[in-house]
Amino acid sequence: MTDARTAQPGPLLARLQTFLAQPTDIASLALYRLLFGLLMAASAARFMASGWVDRFYGDRSFFFHYWGFAWLRPLSVPGMYAVYTLLLVLGLLIALGLFYRAAIVLFFLTFSYVELTDVTNYLNHYYLVSLLCLLMCFMPLSGALSLDARRASRMARSTLPRWQQLLLRFQICVVYLFAAKAKWGSDWLLYAQPLRSWLLPQVDLPIIGPWLTRPSSALLLAWAGMLHDLLVPPLLLWRRSRRYAFALLVLFHAATSSWFNIGIFPILMPLSATLFFDPGWPRRFLTLRHAASKGAEPVSRPGLALLATYCVLQLVLPLRSHLYGGNVLWHEQGMRFSWRVLVRAKQGSILYRVKRSNGRELRISPRTYLTQDQDREMSGQPDLILQLGQHIARLAQERGERVEVRVDAMVSLNGRPPRAMIDPTVDLTTVHDGLAKALWITQAPDGPP
Repeated sequence: MTDARTAQPGPLLARLQTFLAQPTDIASLALYRLLFGLLMAASAARFMASGWVDRFYGDRSFFFHYWGFAWLRPLSVPGMYAVYTLLLVLGLLIALGLFYRAAIVLFFLTFSYVELTDVTNYLNHYYLVSLLCLLMCFMPLSGALSLDARRASRMARSTLPRWQQLLLRFQICVVYLFAAKAKWGSDWLLYAQPLRSWLLPQVDLPIIGPWLTRPSSALLLAWAGMLHDLLVPPLLLWRRSRRYAFALLVLFHAATSSWFNIGIFPILMPLSATLFFDPGWPRRFLTLRHAASKGAEPVSRPGLALLATYCVLQLVLPLRSHLYGGNVLWHEQGMRFSWRVLVRAKQGSILYRVKRSNGRELRISPRTYLTQDQDREMSGQPDLILQLGQHIARLAQERGERVEVRVDAMVSLNGRPPRAMIDPTVDLTTVHDGLAKALWITQAPDGPP
């Protein structure tokens, strides 16, 4: 009988462990670290210079929380300025490769904290930044093009295990493929919604403005966007088509950047696409010192298990919306963290009806508690409407009064006529938000946009 503690991995598993551990040139990952750090520092500086710290933290009296993170709260405005200054400094340290390991871990924790302070600030590329930082915490990317390598020769290296580049490539492929999948619906492919409505304000663009507003143009661009997201990963992975795919990707993100205000996403994705080129490509333009490298040691079983677990989670998490049935663009359960980029537009009119203990009913507008930005984001997301309703009830309870809170939430999805998104007869104080299917959300509207 074989002792489980001395059992050897099978031939296939052993080959996989050895393959993932093969040394690859550090050059492209080191340059990626440098440019990624500069992008993060510039983003933090832009956030402060644009006055968004005051706008997102000083003007708000109520903050929407993620499920399970109700305990997390933002600091005061000076405190948040300090947080963003810290992000700027950490971004520069990552770029310089100075105290890199501490800098990337602190950046991941700080950036994730900032994003968790209010759900209405959620953007897909912010989630991607957190994931990339998490992965980079386990990669010694300061082995080249860094001050760490200069101040401590033991930290300098010429190679990294192959799994590190493959894992980052996998993460980028996940974003594009699930973004393509999210567009496999009639709204996008048959009616070009919500893209068509977003292109209408572009009529004043020189030369192409009038063309963009045509229905046929919107439909053509909708299909082009879906095919771009679907085909970019395999085309980047195939050596012969890689440079053409990269050029197409750059043009695509340049166009979307000029049409839509989507932050650093059009810069982050082309930068991340450079990871698909040969690992040593920066050596054609940069002089990098060669350092001693460790031999290939097979990835351990626990390490392989962690890699597999992460990859499975990234594939399963975006699919969780299928467990709820219905139209995720309407009920939003499983919408976040699933790479559904630019596929839904909602306009909502929300009015709370608060029944007091004396029988009188008050009608309260969300703008009593929210900024314009928060109101716009909240009005189409049922769980946020629930949070504000329960906040109103808590305020009454603090005054010693128990109330019932109901809501009239008339919402339009991708240009459809408005209809009630939440059952107006349900007392929101009796609803418990969680992972279960939300029966208090109505069925999605039928018919085309």
